[in-house]
Amino acid sequence: MSSPPHHPGLTLGDLTIGTPVVLAPMAGITNAAYRRLCAEQGAGLYVCEMITSRGIVEGDQKSLDMLTFDERETVRSVQLYGVDPVYIGRAVQILCDQYGVAHIDLNFGCPVPKVTRKGGGAALPWKRNLLGAIVRSAVHAATPYGVPVTMKTRIGIDHAHQTYLDAGRIAEESGAAAIGLHGRTAAQAYSGQADWSTIAALVDHVSIPVLGNGDIWEAGDALRMVAETGCAGVIVGRGCLGRPWLFRDLAVAFAGGEALSLPTLGEVAVVMRRHGELLADLMGEQRGLRDFRKHVPLYLKGFPAGGELRAALGMVESLAELDDLLVQLDPTVPFPVAELGAPRGRQGSPRDHVILPEGWLNDTDGLSADLAAAEIGVSGG
Repeated sequence: MSSPPHHPGLTLGDLTIGTPVVLAPMAGITNAAYRRLCAEQGAGLYVCEMITSRGIVEGDQKSLDMLTFDERETVRSVQLYGVDPVYIGRAVQILCDQYGVAHIDLNFGCPVPKVTRKGGGAALPWKRNLLGAIVRSAVHAATPYGVPVTMKTRIGIDHAHQTYLDAGRIAEESGAAAIGLHGRTAAQAYSGQADWSTIAALVDHVSIPVLGNGDIWEAGDALRMVAETGCAGVIVGRGCLGRPWLFRDLAVAFAGGEALSLPTLGEVAVVMRRHGELLADLMGEQRGLRDFRKHVPLYLKGFPAGGELRAALGMVESLAELDDLLVQLDPTVPFPVAELGAPRGRQGSPRDHVILPEGWLNDTDGLSADLAAAEIGVSGG
């Protein structure tokens, strides 16, 4: 079998990303430590956790604390969430002016009920006029800094209320540099299978780059998505949980290289140690190692590691303790092949209905709606 041709990378405005791969923002996961860990594996665009525009403009400390970047992050990328064109514009200006941000992604894909019930996230593109006003405001604020603005969305609220084709047209008309599409509806959340045919339909519908998202568990899935849909690049979320080396595999695959060997348990332990160290550097040792605990089951998924050892790793308090525990893993154990291609992280079940504000579906304007409550306390998701 011949290897795939070398991929030219991804161009967003004046920004060129060598490998056309974007790390999806994930609440509580994609902090500066995790982004660095992934970036050490391979090139790509690594996006900070979702932050609210209102939080940035009003100086909310939790929101500003999330704007922490590793010194090696040469391209600072932030996902911005908001429902008000004025706040979005001001937040973009602050990010470009005070934080040296080089890429801004607007979140119109979050399916979480506490966000959609206020009209935010994946509910917002139903209001076509409001969506356009928000994107135009962000682009207008970012243009003097030469910063590209992209947006991410879903197929729609549910299959009866699809918004992605209109959202793509609005993104293009409003000056967005690209649009990312998760091939699921808000009602599906993270359940079932992503519908890649919608990504292909969006590619045919717009002339700006489309980034495909959904069910990329292995590097081969990314190549298949690009081949099947014609998308310009891929967004990887849950597939890299407990497997940051997926970015190495993706970089090799997009460069036309051969598949790499899977890591042994010993090699996984080395990555775990590095992750713990980076979190300790970011947050302080005790807090960093506490944060590390949630990653342990993801790293060890499918590997034989005794219940006692897993439990101890799930209670780890210090790097010294982490070292003592990691040496107890058998370094020669091969990677559990049964885990390849299997979903990782949250899946959940589809929702019967998406919780929306009263009368939300009655019109597609949204410019007169008071959505201030949709932004309270959602930085990080």
